[in-house]
Amino acid sequence: MKISFLLICLLVLTVTRDCTSERCDDWGEDTRKLTQAYDGEPVRLRCPLFEDYLKHNYSTAHSAGLTLMWYWTGKGKDLEEPINIRLPDNRISKDKDILWFRPALLNDTGNYTCMLRNTTFCLKIAFPFEVLKKDADSCVSINKAAEVVIFPLQDTALLTCPDTTGYYPTDVTPTVNWYMNCILVDGFVDRDPKGLSLQFINVLQKYEGNYTCIVSYDENGRPYNLTRTIYVKTIASHLQARPPVMITPNDKQTFEFIAGGELHIPCEVYFSYVNNSYTDIGWRINGKSEGDFTDQRVLVNESVTLDMGNPGAKTIKKELRIKNITPDELKHNYTCTAKNTLGVVSRQALVKEKVGTPRYITELACGLGATLFLVVCFVIVYHVYWLEMVLFYRAHFGTDETIGDGKEYDVYVSYARNAEEEEFVLVTLRGVLENEFGYKLCIFDRDSLPGGSK
Repeated sequence: MKISFLLICLLVLTVTRDCTSERCDDWGEDTRKLTQAYDGEPVRLRCPLFEDYLKHNYSTAHSAGLTLMWYWTGKGKDLEEPINIRLPDNRISKDKDILWFRPALLNDTGNYTCMLRNTTFCLKIAFPFEVLKKDADSCVSINKAAEVVIFPLQDTALLTCPDTTGYYPTDVTPTVNWYMNCILVDGFVDRDPKGLSLQFINVLQKYEGNYTCIVSYDENGRPYNLTRTIYVKTIASHLQARPPVMITPNDKQTFEFIAGGELHIPCEVYFSYVNNSYTDIGWRINGKSEGDFTDQRVLVNESVTLDMGNPGAKTIKKELRIKNITPDELKHNYTCTAKNTLGVVSRQALVKEKVGTPRYITELACGLGATLFLVVCFVIVYHVYWLEMVLFYRAHFGTDETIGDGKEYDVYVSYARNAEEEEFVLVTLRGVLENEFGYKLCIFDRDSLPGGSK
């Protein structure tokens, strides 16, 4: 009987424990909480449950009898294991809702789970942790995300080495070295290192880049380094902040379009950089805004051009297009409006119907053009073939000028006595002039015989 009672109690306890586990609220993996650290450097992981998922802090939860437990799943593994915080070198330890690594190693990469529970309540969440090696010949790794800070040009600014509080005792003064793009500079121009801060006396655009602070300190006789990188981005000076400036349309422009054609009007606006400001630009047709356009013929295209000489400033161009525009639509009111937090600018485009060229003028122009073309063609042909044209005319329409002139020959031909010229005269020249055109040739040595005609 006693053995049976013990078995029943054990079964009840097992069922109760399983039911309790099944009721555990699992929030899954919060990838937004990715923590990155460098190999050999200390790092702390804070349980996200007390930041975004619970209204109470760790002390309140602990007072209510809840226990915080840590688990991890190594990279490339599926089995979740409890974290061993009793290592001989005390490398991993817990402090309230923080899990400490002094230091973190490459094989610590994985998913970490913090679980808050008692006998009736359970809540857990996982988040990733990645340990990186620094790139060769570099003070950082390109795979580690850098915090971004924005400084206005021509201003003074203070850059502070982030996330160092609580890593070393308050009575310890660490050594801090500042680097720009991983180059240690002893004398910064317009920049003055002061421990954990870097003072920018005058922010210039050429100072934009990665700034790395390496904090060195000793704790319990062991040296540690903290590497933090911030990307400094420059934007236009607040002294140059202005309301929008509309470039086009303006009062000196008139847009003319033919009815039945396509209307296209650009609206081009320059926006200077204004901190925490919006930029808005839009067209209105007869008081109707872009969101109310339902006609498929109406299109609006937008493009943005950055001002490379003035960081943060830009020019926005919004072009309004209407296909198959009607005469009535050419009389509508087309207004472009642009605004930011400093002001609003609005301007109407001057649009009118373009008068087409009269038809008779077009026909006359075409006739004159055709006539001029024919005249030019005739001049070119006459210039090239004038001799052939004269001979052709004489052969078919001209009168025989040799009749009644009392001459026996029309042409006297003399030539040098060599085989080439003799062949040309007796074959080619004689064949053309005598046989084709009927001229009588007196050829030396053929017709100039002793006692003959002279």
